Amino acid sequence: MSLPKVRFVASAALALLCFAGSSKVSRVSAQPLSVQATDNSAQNKGHIETADNQSNAKADRETTAKIRKAIVSEKDLSTYAHNVKIITVNGQVTLKGPVQTNDEKQRVATLAANVVSPDKIVNDLTVKQ
Repeated sequence: MSLPKVRFVASAALALLCFAGSSKVSRVSAQPLSVQATDNSAQNKGHIETADNQSNAKADRETTAKIRKAIVSEKDLSTYAHNVKIITVNGQVTLKGPVQTNDEKQRVATLAANVVSPDKIVNDLTVKQ
């Protein structure tokens, strides 16, 4: 190591020690965090409409984008609702994924129905237990 690097490392180490010794530093709990499985791929097996089936047609992409924008703009919806899968193929929209409540499930479907006709929506949303 060259002399300037040694000085930098020593200065950084000293600063770290001073910071760690400060009485205002909060201590991090050593308790383990609970981990929740977020992968629901197993639930997609056997389903005809998956994100892999999303059409690349301009009209379908625009429909999906409009629905997503409408859902995300609703700040009172949960993160689950903001992240539902929206699959549009030939104008037919499929909504999939978990949401927090039945009201949220209906709200997401209503937002999609503001973009496309309600008869073009398949609501496969599930309420998280």
